[in-house]
Amino acid sequence: MKILAIEKGNPGVAAEKFKPHLKAEALRVWELYQSGVIRELYFRQDWPGALLILESKDSAEANEALNSLPLVKEGLISFEVIPLISYPGFARLFAREA
Repeated sequence: MKILAIEKGNPGVAAEKFKPHLKAEALRVWELYQSGVIRELYFRQDWPGALLILESKDSAEANEALNSLPLVKEGLISFEVIPLISYPGFARLFAREA
């Protein structure tokens, strides 16, 4: 299952709290990418946050992976997790009737 994870900054966290954890964060993201859990990752152009596409059996497994990130463990960020399904519109429009 594909999962969209949208980073949310936790309120009241000062910017300087992030710096000591950034290298460990990048390493963990790379490990999840190498293992195929994180399939795509992006930064937003309009806001300083990340968008991740994960491959997981369900939202719980995706949350487990995200909770392993140092910035999440430290309470600096969290993620909105959105399970995705394939777009069914073409089949509705173009499927041949039996």
